[in-house]
Amino acid sequence: MSETPNNLKFTESHEWIQVLDDGTAVVGITDYAQTLLGELVYVGLPDIGDVIDIEDDCAVVESVKAASDVYCPISGQITDVNENLIDDPSLVNSSPFDKGWLFKIQIDKPAQLDNLLEASKYQKLVADEAH
Repeated sequence: MSETPNNLKFTESHEWIQVLDDGTAVVGITDYAQTLLGELVYVGLPDIGDVIDIEDDCAVVESVKAASDVYCPISGQITDVNENLIDDPSLVNSSPFDKGWLFKIQIDKPAQLDNLLEASKYQKLVADEAH
């Protein structure tokens, strides 16, 4: 079973979000998603200052097997991107919940967080997909 930290929220499209105390959030793709994709060779990130709506595609991750859009789990403005991924996209594979984060976003609509999955519900979703 892939790693699923309890302090994060998740989307059905396999993104994770960690809300920070300052009203921003860190976003990445889950351990399960990176496992399905295989070794990443490219990560396309949004631009700082971009305003993104919930569920908009805002980044791209590519492996030798496939390319996949990353969908924003919440509406807001991009405040930071993980520039380390430009030179080393494999950080998403080796550390999806730490060094492999994709971007940070200023949350516009905190109520949208209520629609995201808790870790236990996300684990059930992954288990159902695997069968």
